[in-house]
Amino acid sequence: MPSKSIRIKPEEYILSALSKEDRLDAALAVAGEAFKRTDLTMDDIEKAVKHIRKKAHEKKK
Repeated sequence: MPSKSIRIKPEEYILSALSKEDRLDAALAVAGEAFKRTDLTMDDIEKAVKHIRKKAHEKKK
């Protein structure tokens, strides 16, 4: 009987090992780097990040 091996992508494993808050922080850091060279100001990005974090933490209550 052939053994079935599952290929695991390193980035998926790393993200699954993080808590929800850490995954959110990582995603927001990546988004910040992605939008670094756009017309958006850093202030706009920070406001969006604060808004998303507020909504994420609001659901816990």
